[in-house]
Amino acid sequence: MTSIIYVGMDVHTTNYTLCCYSFENDQIFAMTQMSPDYRNILNYLDRIRKNYDDCHFLCGYEAGCLGYSLWHNLMNNNVECVILAPSTMPETKKKKKIKTDKRDAANIAKCLAFNTYSAVNIPTPTDNAVKEYIRMRDDAKDTLKRYKQRLLSFCTRHGKHFTEGRSYWTQKHMTWLKALDFGNPVLQEAFEEYLVLYNQASDKVDLYDKRIEELAQREEYAEKVKKLSCLVGIKTHTALAIIVETGDFSRFLKAENYASFLGLVPGEDSSGDSVQRTGITKAGNSHIRKLLVESAQSYGRGAVGKKSKTLRARQADNEPKVIAYADKANERLKRKFYRINFKSKRNIAVVAVARELACFVWGMMTDNVA
Repeated sequence: MTSIIYVGMDVHTTNYTLCCYSFENDQIFAMTQMSPDYRNILNYLDRIRKNYDDCHFLCGYEAGCLGYSLWHNLMNNNVECVILAPSTMPETKKKKKIKTDKRDAANIAKCLAFNTYSAVNIPTPTDNAVKEYIRMRDDAKDTLKRYKQRLLSFCTRHGKHFTEGRSYWTQKHMTWLKALDFGNPVLQEAFEEYLVLYNQASDKVDLYDKRIEELAQREEYAEKVKKLSCLVGIKTHTALAIIVETGDFSRFLKAENYASFLGLVPGEDSSGDSVQRTGITKAGNSHIRKLLVESAQSYGRGAVGKKSKTLRARQADNEPKVIAYADKANERLKRKFYRINFKSKRNIAVVAVARELACFVWGMMTDNVA
């Protein structure tokens, strides 16, 4: 009879802590700590294997800094491995939780044995590469945002205020910035260096955006991106990010499951017969959640049922049923935004729309567009 041994691994960049659990022993055993090298794990499993006539290992570790690299190394050596989503694992204690590497490894082993976890979806190499590129672009965008803030703060500290228009970073605003004179050569040099850094960061973001447009035209992505772009607030960058971050949409049985995966559903802190709802759980893919919340802001602009020229252009060449589904979603979400915003706070309306937008995205990607 084959013995199944569950190997919990608490992994860091500095060390790995491993332990085993089996129903035969009904206890944690063979706990050890080692340097961070997958070959050490293979040697550890070989030593355990000597004590059994026939055994099968199931290894697991929490999603974290190692990404998918350890999973690939073990699977390539015929060792079954899963990556556990931390938000789905039960906590060992509610209060005064003692957290050590050994306790974490033991908790992971028990989660594997009793199946009290959800596994992280492993992306294809292509999806993973595109995902990393998009995240790199978003980091560059954050850098650009910081340079913008520093430029405006520099101008404010030295009494320079833009009064020729309402919006910053327009052509008129850039002309005004380039014409500024601070009356001191060192101050002027510092300002111009800030301006150079801003221009360099802006050019990089533009270059990355063009590359993302090219990636979106690949055969495996083009049709999906075209469909998602029918929705208000979702253009190429957001559509491609949602696709590669999610992977297989069909693994979610319902739209509500997908919204839960993104952490866009309310939590619950109930006691007895009373039901107490909390804010959204924020447990899941934070990158897609952020993009959908940003997209939901678009539903607070424009009249219900009115299409912009850019939206019409994005919807062109799609199937009529896809366009009809998107139009239904766009109208419903705009009405929902205005209804909630009228009687509550804007942020609440935005998050509520983002949750329902996630459901429509799931419907679009699983062909539930009837």
